[in-house]
Amino acid sequence: MSAFGKQGRIEDQRFLTGAGRYVDDIAPPDSLHALFLRSNVAHATITALDLDAARAMPGVHLVLAAADLKTAGVTLGMKGTTVKNRDGSRGASPERPVLARDRLRFVGEAVAVVIADTLAQARDALEAISLDTDDLPVALELATGGPEIHPAAPGNLAFDYGLGDADATEAALAASAHRVSLDVLHNRIIVNAMEPRAAFAEWDGERLHLCVNGQGVWNQKAELARMLGLPPDAVRVTNPDVGGGFGMKAMTYPEYVVIAAASRMLARPVRWIADRTESMLTDNGGRDLVAVADMGFDADHRITAYRVNLVSNLGAYNSQFGQAIQSDLFSKVLTGVYDIQTAFLGAKGVYTNTTPVDAYRGAGRPEAIMTLERVMDYAARVLGVDPFALRQKNFIKAFPYTTVAGEHIDVGDFPRVLHRVQAEGDVAGFAARRAASGAKGLLRGMGLATYIEAILGDPSETARVEFHADGTVSLYVGTQSNGQGHETVYTRMLHEATGIPEHLIRIVQGDSDRIATGGGTGGSRSVTVQGTATRATVQAMLADIAAFLEGEIGPGVTFSEHTFGAPGSNTRLTLIEAVALAREKGRSDLGDHAKTTRLPGRSYPNGAHLAEVEVDPETGQVSVVRYTVTDDFGVLINPQLAEGQVHGGVAQGIGQALCEVAGYDATGQLLTASFMDYAMPRASDMPMIGFSTEPVPSTANPLGMKGCGEAGTVGALAAVSNAVLDALAPRGVTHIDMPFTPQRVWHWLQEAAAVSD
Repeated sequence: MSAFGKQGRIEDQRFLTGAGRYVDDIAPPDSLHALFLRSNVAHATITALDLDAARAMPGVHLVLAAADLKTAGVTLGMKGTTVKNRDGSRGASPERPVLARDRLRFVGEAVAVVIADTLAQARDALEAISLDTDDLPVALELATGGPEIHPAAPGNLAFDYGLGDADATEAALAASAHRVSLDVLHNRIIVNAMEPRAAFAEWDGERLHLCVNGQGVWNQKAELARMLGLPPDAVRVTNPDVGGGFGMKAMTYPEYVVIAAASRMLARPVRWIADRTESMLTDNGGRDLVAVADMGFDADHRITAYRVNLVSNLGAYNSQFGQAIQSDLFSKVLTGVYDIQTAFLGAKGVYTNTTPVDAYRGAGRPEAIMTLERVMDYAARVLGVDPFALRQKNFIKAFPYTTVAGEHIDVGDFPRVLHRVQAEGDVAGFAARRAASGAKGLLRGMGLATYIEAILGDPSETARVEFHADGTVSLYVGTQSNGQGHETVYTRMLHEATGIPEHLIRIVQGDSDRIATGGGTGGSRSVTVQGTATRATVQAMLADIAAFLEGEIGPGVTFSEHTFGAPGSNTRLTLIEAVALAREKGRSDLGDHAKTTRLPGRSYPNGAHLAEVEVDPETGQVSVVRYTVTDDFGVLINPQLAEGQVHGGVAQGIGQALCEVAGYDATGQLLTASFMDYAMPRASDMPMIGFSTEPVPSTANPLGMKGCGEAGTVGALAAVSNAVLDALAPRGVTHIDMPFTPQRVWHWLQEAAAVSD
């Protein structure tokens, strides 16, 4: 086992002392400021847009609308993935312009941009813009039909996706000895990364540079080249330090294209830094769907069939990955850790007059596991069986295993994980804890969720190791840290493989000029995929240098205990010394190695979450008082960082479960556009989290890793939900929906009391 867990994170010193370098810290001092005029209505036709007065304002260099960008040769339509419909056609693909033209479709949509010397001057100029609109009916329902948003999407239907055999599933459900059905609502959240979205653009007359706080540079580079009509080698994209991403920063956004076009037109650097309300209005939202799940059991309580029909909200447009989230990605873990041979997923996406929705930590997999685990817990209650025993009876037990979605799960030991979380969470002592809570007038509940994840994203990655004349070594990686501790992981991985002192290693990331290709960060892929590429690069480098040393110190050179040596020779060289010798001999090429690897398959992190809550029936207040996690992440490269990722994921899950929700009124106005109105979890809302692992090494990569970045959120939603219902059920509450705010919980208790009376 590595000693990583005994050491601190390498990057923490600069972050904790304020030495991090974020977009706002490094924007050129002579940058002009961009400020966007945004729609204040959810749906309307633009009848007039007059920019002349704004253009004449002091300090204003440029004011642009969609027509001006088009005249400048900018492609207005943004990229949006579409999925295949059940009938074989593709999902709807209405244009999403970078600046609205003809029609406004959500509050916050960018209509025009002002570029000025100062933010104050830009704000004054925005006030001078005249925008006239005619209101249109607003579509907000999670259902097809209603006021039409796009002519290209009749009934506001974006896609109609299906996976599995619908007829066979219905037949199996109908023939089941027992059948349960449950509606599961997934509330919309606003991501609220600590650092709001930000970017600056520079044009030197020949090349464009966009610096953006994203989760990778190559998607941005490709889209900028396409939309600005530039050859790819004329575009450079960089990511500096990034203060949180969580999937929301993985996409292109209109602002980046607009400021890049403005910079090219003015030959001046242009910067844009969102404020918090602007972020809440325009950052892609997360979740927002309703699922109807049906599950059948035989007389022995083995699952016979499972069906989910869901409707998800895409917002006003297709975001970059939006259509795939609650369809293809949901399907990856549709049947979870259970042996279910007959299943069907029907997924419809609809457009509404709200901010677009896309990936948020877990991206479809938390939603699928939440739905499944809520049904499993409900089934145990209806069938009158122990929820632990029901799950264990239905676990996949023989591997490799192919799911109905075609996922090939290579290894796992789900019973072992379940037994460990039972022991760590002291399930045997729960009855006593419940009684103690009851003595204080509190309702106590325990909730279990067993989960599986599917690592997503590009399975290919490249690593490059370069030795410099000053004795330092650069490791170039294709991923992008958003705070996960990549510098620590990659530095220590290279150190442990080669003996290069950690203080001499520099991690180079987030620069499309210095790193030719990369998959960025998302889908829990980073350390598994990048680690595999780094391992291959080190192996090739050591082999090439050993071959060179055959002619210097004798035949049979090996690398052992971080030094090269040969039988019969007393010469011992570290890797740095060997590279220096090679440079002296004219072989500087031996100090620069790169390898690209491709994983043969996904890995499947899995685990079990056990939550305990206390509910105050007088106020409806829910408190998560105990939380225990046992995970199987395969081989852990850095246990400390893995635990930190789980803690962060659980915190986001608890936040969504207890308090977070993006609220819109009937006209499409966002009611939660500041932290005065949008409830984020506080430290006092979080319990101490017990963490343990029962690793089964993956066979899908040579490191045996499974990834851990999103797993905490995948398990947390259902564990907390099941715990809350377990606490409320003795009072007659039978159905709950997130978020479990005090008002909602108190209302459910009052309704149940009225029925019992």
